[in-house]
Amino acid sequence: MRAEANEVEEAIRGELRLMDPTVRTSRAEARQLLDPEFVEVGASGRRWSYEEILAELPEMPGNSEEGPRYVPSGMTGVALAPGVVHLTYETTLWCRLGEEAGWRMYYHQATPVPSQGD
Repeated sequence: MRAEANEVEEAIRGELRLMDPTVRTSRAEARQLLDPEFVEVGASGRRWSYEEILAELPEMPGNSEEGPRYVPSGMTGVALAPGVVHLTYETTLWCRLGEEAGWRMYYHQATPVPSQGD
């Protein structure tokens, strides 16, 4: 069970790194965290490929220490299989590509979340 908990913790660390403005503005750093077959479905419903997200990420919200930042709450995860972790707060799937490559985000779905008053 501890191995599964470690995998979830590693995926959460990767998720949080992708929210860091210094990573968002560095294609090289973001590339280390995204699977080459990465897919995202944005809050607008737009489907983003690996190359599209790497090209646009530096210009997207959350790319500045002074500007709005993503702050997740209630993030949890479950190991679906060895080397595959599903994180929830917004749907995200992480896969391990081996020891040297480490964990990479494979799929992300940006889901609009209503405010608590809605």
